[in-house]
Amino acid sequence: MSGLLCRKRRKEGAVSDLQEEGKNAINAPMSPTPIDIHPEDILLEENEERTMIDPNSKEDAKFKELVKVLIDWINEVLVEERIIVKNLEEDLYDGQVLQKLLEKLGDHKLNVAEVTQSEIGQKQKLQTVLEAVQDLLRPQGWAIKWNVDSIHGKNLIAILHLLVALTVHFRAGIRLPELVSVQVIVVKKREGLLQTSHVTEELTSSAEMMMGKFERDAFDTLFDHAPDKLSVVKKSLITFVNKHLNKLNLEVTELETQFADGVYLVLLMGMLEDYFVPLHHFYLTPEEFEQRVHNVAFSFDLMQDAGLKKPKARPEDIVTLDLKSTLRVLYNLFTKYKHID
Repeated sequence: MSGLLCRKRRKEGAVSDLQEEGKNAINAPMSPTPIDIHPEDILLEENEERTMIDPNSKEDAKFKELVKVLIDWINEVLVEERIIVKNLEEDLYDGQVLQKLLEKLGDHKLNVAEVTQSEIGQKQKLQTVLEAVQDLLRPQGWAIKWNVDSIHGKNLIAILHLLVALTVHFRAGIRLPELVSVQVIVVKKREGLLQTSHVTEELTSSAEMMMGKFERDAFDTLFDHAPDKLSVVKKSLITFVNKHLNKLNLEVTELETQFADGVYLVLLMGMLEDYFVPLHHFYLTPEEFEQRVHNVAFSFDLMQDAGLKKPKARPEDIVTLDLKSTLRVLYNLFTKYKHID
């Protein structure tokens, strides 16, 4: 028994020494921000490195907003799956939620086991999921900043890069905070000693740059290569919407502006689906930006209730008079309802 206790104390002492070594390395002059290091974080092989977010960055308001927006988005997408994500690192590392998320967004079933308890099984599932993601993003030239080991290792930076890429690719209809960056502490073992450095990691860029990552579609081609045909498309859509809105004594002459507050979109959905939309569900005379966004988002909900896929435009894009986004939404309605009188 005494031998067992001695071995236990030596093991605890070794862990304590390792933890102290890690703290000393992190608190060295080249690392201005002291942080708590767990033993598993500093048990590194020679030339191996580990990264972690500076605690001050985790407290940044824009970083917190980014994490919250992404969690809310995942929960909204997976609401029918009865999946609730509360912590990105703990809930996404094994690939189960990422699998369901990608299947829902891409409307395509992945060939993976539904439940995997072993580490090997989890990593195999992650490999399949991440390969499917890479196939989607490769044509857009995305820099892949994640892999199986980083996701399974609960690396929050890698998880955030992956989720931001998915929201942009699938035009998630959410507003990501712009220009979010964090300070990352890099711990590397060299010649038996832990060395640390700080680097800045950009998680989101400007809205314009992120929008540029979207996959191109027929409207991109139309705007870039056949602007002369744009007037024909607009005229067809105006004829379509007026056929239904005229029944309410409403008329559209400018697609760019008249759908920006969401009112006509809500009323149009009511006419197309033959129901009355209670006025307390939306703002009939919206005055503020948030009220207009609410209206457009509500019209998107009505579209999904009618069996249409979630629009790949953001409500904010419609409100800010983005013509291409407005045309995409109206064209989807035209495609489904063009034969309705």
